[in-house]
Amino acid sequence: MKVLSPYQVASIRLLSAGLVLIPFFIKSVRRIPAKKRWLVILSGLLGSFFPAYLFCIAETKIDSALAGILNALTPLFVIMVGLSFFGLKVKPIQIGGVFIGFIGLCLLVIVGNNISLQYFSYAFLALLATLFYGINVNMVGRYMQGIGAIDIAAMAFVFLIIPCTIFLFFSGYFHYPLHQKSYLQSTLASATLGIFGTAIASIIFYKLVKNAGALFASMVTYGIPFVAIGWGIWGGEHVNMQQVICLSVILVGVYLANKK
Repeated sequence: MKVLSPYQVASIRLLSAGLVLIPFFIKSVRRIPAKKRWLVILSGLLGSFFPAYLFCIAETKIDSALAGILNALTPLFVIMVGLSFFGLKVKPIQIGGVFIGFIGLCLLVIVGNNISLQYFSYAFLALLATLFYGINVNMVGRYMQGIGAIDIAAMAFVFLIIPCTIFLFFSGYFHYPLHQKSYLQSTLASATLGIFGTAIASIIFYKLVKNAGALFASMVTYGIPFVAIGWGIWGGEHVNMQQVICLSVILVGVYLANKK
C-alpha cells in the first residue's frame, strides 16, 4: 500500500481471485441449486469482499500484530454467532480451548513487543471483518454441505469481478503509470495475494468447513503465527524460548477445542 490505496489493493486482490476461477464458473453455477445461489454470493461478500476492504483500511493505521490478534477472534465469533443464530453445539471444553488459544496468541504478540494502540479506533474495522468471518463460516457449515468447495469459490469470486473493476476505475487506478516498477510490484503483490491467499485458500477453507466443521475450520487463524515465525526463521530472524512457549499454549488450545 505504499503506492496504491487500500481500496485498490483490496479490489485487485478480489479481481485476481475472480479471474483465475472463471474457467470453473459455468459448471459451478449449473451444479449449485438455484435457491442457494444467493447464499453463495452472500458468502463471497461476507467472507471476502467486505473483510478485504476493512482489513486494508484498518492496516493503514494499526500494526499487523494487532490485526493478527483481531483476526484470531474468528473462532470466538464463530461460537457466539453459531450459538445465537445457527444452533451450533459447543462443549465447555471447546470454548475453553478457544480462549486458551487466543490467550497464547496475545502473549506471543506481547513478548514480541511489536504492537501499538495509537490508532485503536481503526481496530474496530478489523473487528467488524472478523465478525463477518464468523457469520460466513456458520453459514457455509449450515447451508452449503451439498455444494462443492470449488463451486462456492468460483461463483462467489467471479460475481465480485464487476464491482471490483468499477472500484478500480473510479479510484483512478487505470490512469497510473502502471509500467513503473513500484506500481507494477504493488499490482503483482496484490494479485498474488488474491490468487493464493484468497482464491486457492478459500477453496481449501470451504472444504475444511464442510468436512471438519465450522469451529475447527475457524481455528486455522491460530496457525498464522506458526507460518509467520517460520518465514522469520527462514529469513534469519531469531526465535526465543518465550515465543516457543506461547506457540505451545496455542496448540494446547487448539487440541482442547477439538477434543472429542
